[in-house]
Amino acid sequence: MMSIQLSHYPSAIAQAAQRVNEIDSQLMAVHQQINRFEGNADRVAAFEADLKNDSQRKSRRFEVLLTNQEYQKAMDMQMRLTGDKANALAQLEYLRNQFSVAKLEARLAIAQQLTDFESRELVGL
Repeated sequence: MMSIQLSHYPSAIAQAAQRVNEIDSQLMAVHQQINRFEGNADRVAAFEADLKNDSQRKSRRFEVLLTNQEYQKAMDMQMRLTGDKANALAQLEYLRNQFSVAKLEARLAIAQQLTDFESRELVGL
């Protein structure tokens, strides 16, 4: 566990928050790509005349998506980015908590110094 100087926490927290935002932006782009693939699969299934019912159309949609390598890559990317975002959020929360602890420790040190100073004054040092 690396300790950061108190004054460096705000920038470290800002960088961690920026990382979460970057991953979130990538996730939104991948989600849009997945939606396009799914929309295309829906269109293919909807306009095939030999499909008689909704169950057959859903099955055809699934086949179209299953054979689309780009769709599979996008789904894999979405899963990876979701994990990355969870880790980035955990890191952000960790830094925020460490900052709170560091502030409390600094306040405690100041209070102890004041107490020591007052004690010495009482004794006449």
